[in-house]
Amino acid sequence: DSNVIVLMIDSLRYDHLGFNGNTWIKTPNLDKFAQDCIIFDNAYPEGLPTIPVRTSLFTGNRTLPFRPWQPLEPEDITIAEILASHGYLCALIADTYHLAKPGMNLHKGFHIFRWIRGQEADAYESTPHNFDLSKYMKDAMKGDWVEKMLDQYFRNRAWWQKEEDYFTPRVMNEAISWLKNNTGKHEKFFLWIDNFDPHEPWDPPDPFDKMYTNPDYKGPKLIHPKYGPVNWMTEEELQYVRGLYAGEVAFVDKWVGKLFATIDELGLLDNTLIIVLADHGHPHGDHGTIMKTPENLYSELLKIPLLVRLPGASLKDKRVFPIVGTQDIPVSILEFLGMGIETECMDGRSVWPLVEGKKEKIRDYIVSGFYQSYHRVVRNEDWSYIRRPQGLKDELYSLKEDPKEKNNLIDQYPEVTERMRKAIGRLFWGPPQVPFPNVQLEYEVSGTPIDYGMTNW
Repeated sequence: DSNVIVLMIDSLRYDHLGFNGNTWIKTPNLDKFAQDCIIFDNAYPEGLPTIPVRTSLFTGNRTLPFRPWQPLEPEDITIAEILASHGYLCALIADTYHLAKPGMNLHKGFHIFRWIRGQEADAYESTPHNFDLSKYMKDAMKGDWVEKMLDQYFRNRAWWQKEEDYFTPRVMNEAISWLKNNTGKHEKFFLWIDNFDPHEPWDPPDPFDKMYTNPDYKGPKLIHPKYGPVNWMTEEELQYVRGLYAGEVAFVDKWVGKLFATIDELGLLDNTLIIVLADHGHPHGDHGTIMKTPENLYSELLKIPLLVRLPGASLKDKRVFPIVGTQDIPVSILEFLGMGIETECMDGRSVWPLVEGKKEKIRDYIVSGFYQSYHRVVRNEDWSYIRRPQGLKDELYSLKEDPKEKNNLIDQYPEVTERMRKAIGRLFWGPPQVPFPNVQLEYEVSGTPIDYGMTNW
């Protein structure tokens, strides 16, 4: 029986990794690991963002359009519960603070769960007071919820003194410690490591904060811009933010390398299925907006890295092009472990027929979007069709000829448009749209002091 390790790297863009063609960001550890992996080139989430993606990954079921950002239900059966029933020790290590919020129930089925606290607006510290946020702000950000979030965030990290105090080192060191203490002590284990970085705020330590930014930049340190259009930012500021994010990616890669080294040292590479993935990417002005917004349904948000390393790297350096979804991952894990019967009530489909060349595809398309939004996208290997709410023009892009999605072909290929529109269907045409300015408030700060109006103590 194989152990299973899943490493979730939140908000990691597919195109910011060397093994996917990036030439300017240093990710040597992930690149080296990818050489021993099956690489999926068209992996996508469906329901967005953070929690709906985790729900599909934990249950093997899609969430769109049925479930918003919400706790796991008592009747949800998670992959951890299934593996536990087959004798696996199941552990969850995370700094993704949404998982740890009381009542979210995302630890369901795990024997052990360890929370690294303090990310973003986590209700963790009440002192110190009166941070000077001026160097992290522009006038356009004042009064936005991001201002309150930053105040909480700087409280949470006020005690940091060295690189090891940052979140990613703490997550990786916790996982390394757990592996050292548990390897050989149990017959088999399932370890889920959920690393929130490179999610914003983008504040990597030296030298990563300067690695990809202009040394002559004198503007504000926009470690967490406000959500929406980028028209309040100068081009220099936008490039600075992109550089901070790239530095965060390189910083994460450094510490992921320490995790990989430990896995190797403990002799786990020959008897462990290892999966590395993201929940989504991150827009940086590619289509006029920054941060995750419901209308930005392009590759910079949608396309995720997905690496699968078989025990012993028995099949490596292989790329799989057909579409797969996040709901397919737990199904594929269980199939690999010989527990296919446990997947009969799941929406996901096994990826192994693609890997083995037994099928050309396991799905014709994937539909993605935010539950509370009317914006929807349907994708296959060739096309991306974005259906907009009434009054806005739909969009159609050729992903092979126009991978950056700049040339809208909606008026040129009516037959493709109609076929893709039917794929969305009534089922995916969601509930009433939440007003745009509030959409992220619901997600990021629900269940935090900001949500309760408790920031001015």
